[in-house]
Amino acid sequence: MSELAEILPTNEIYLDVEVKDINDLFSLASSQFASVTDLPKKLIYECLQARESLGSTGLGVGVAIPHGRVKGLKEAHASFYRLSQGIDFKTSDQIAVDIVIFLLVPEAATQKHLELLSEIAQILADKSKRSLLREISSVDNILSEMTARTH
Repeated sequence: MSELAEILPTNEIYLDVEVKDINDLFSLASSQFASVTDLPKKLIYECLQARESLGSTGLGVGVAIPHGRVKGLKEAHASFYRLSQGIDFKTSDQIAVDIVIFLLVPEAATQKHLELLSEIAQILADKSKRSLLREISSVDNILSEMTARTH
């Protein structure tokens, strides 16, 4: 099983989400994470915004991996959002982002953080996987597609 599969439950996969902009998305994701981590929404939101202020977490080709280390978080958490309309993530290719995988890790989880980011980036770098993630209508199928090994 992939490390991502271990921290991305199906109830953290959201399809065809409507948000106005990155702040709206970060607010929504922070609320969802707050409900499963018992950490304040404001703390999570500020962590995501602080990381984004260092440079866009948008990778180009319509995908982004907002992430951060969160003080008080006990274990890594991830969530997947497919947006109904792409939003501006200030990416170098200027393509609106419609696939977003959020990653939160405990403050001291340096190596684990890097390994998870790498795994997510590899998934999103695969053009055929990106196409499927944009088309699949079942949350279970989204998760199995993301965590299936690439040939």
